[in-house]
Amino acid sequence: MAISNVLARYFTVFGYPIYWYAVIIVCGMIAAFFVISLLFKRRNMSTDLFLTFFVICVPIAIVTTRVFYCITDGIPFKDWWRIQDGGLAITGGIIGGLLSVIGVCYFKKVNFFRAGDCIVVGLLLAQSVGRWGNFINQEVFGRAVTNEALQFFPIAVYITESTVAPDGWYYAFFFYESMVTLTAAILMFIHAWLNPKKPNGINTACYFIVYGLTRSIMEPLRYQEFILSEGAIPWSFVFSILLFVFGVALLVYVLLTNIKKEGKLLGSANGDPYGITKFIGDTKDEKAYFNKVNMMCSIYPENFSVPETKEEKTENGEEKPNSESSEEEK
Repeated sequence: MAISNVLARYFTVFGYPIYWYAVIIVCGMIAAFFVISLLFKRRNMSTDLFLTFFVICVPIAIVTTRVFYCITDGIPFKDWWRIQDGGLAITGGIIGGLLSVIGVCYFKKVNFFRAGDCIVVGLLLAQSVGRWGNFINQEVFGRAVTNEALQFFPIAVYITESTVAPDGWYYAFFFYESMVTLTAAILMFIHAWLNPKKPNGINTACYFIVYGLTRSIMEPLRYQEFILSEGAIPWSFVFSILLFVFGVALLVYVLLTNIKKEGKLLGSANGDPYGITKFIGDTKDEKAYFNKVNMMCSIYPENFSVPETKEEKTENGEEKPNSESSEEEK
């Protein structure tokens, strides 16, 4: 499966090149946007609140993705702005995204774990889609596959016209990681969709565990030119290990804290078992309206306002109909 036989790297619109890598990244962001927005609504949070997260956190994550790559790959500062030449590191985006989400949660008074459990699902989906951009750019592949019995997709991918590797078959790491993150996204989506019980934070912790473990296994096996190692330190590998350890510690903290506060590993033995009972809006005045997507509406329907019907609005003095004309219509 050679890239030159599958898809050109760019197409032109009015003479300007549009790179498929960028198109794929944007598609991943759009998919993540809709999934996270849906989960916010499902888990009793405002979609307007998610828009706030999206507008603030995405630009910051994009910038830190580039900055991390430039620092760890020893790119001269004068070339940091030449993003058209390529060079992004997802680890940097994770760090920037994490810090910006924490910042928004702090100023909006939002439980970080509750928002994070939804956001990481979309993040995994975006990463899964984005890895196919690496296929287009002939990046994120492993060592050469010399065994002819393994020279087929999806075990291997045929790389041609690469600037860093000779033509040949290489382990298809982009595909492996895409499938792992897609599987994790599906499982975490199911968990977020079906489970309203305490504690919040399980998805968030599992994201760091899955992503850190996957990258820490694959990083040392990547083709040498793609290993970020400025100063002889394999930065992506180091940070992948740290993300995995952080995820494990976070999961232990979340579960032990719930046992201490609620008397149970999951749910609560002495209070409300649900971790998403309180509606969280983008503003203090935002109302919680009844809708079929929000799982708490069926559990605590008394906590939600029913949108006014046309008849109810007329009783409040809005667009009051002419009773005589109504009788004539009958």
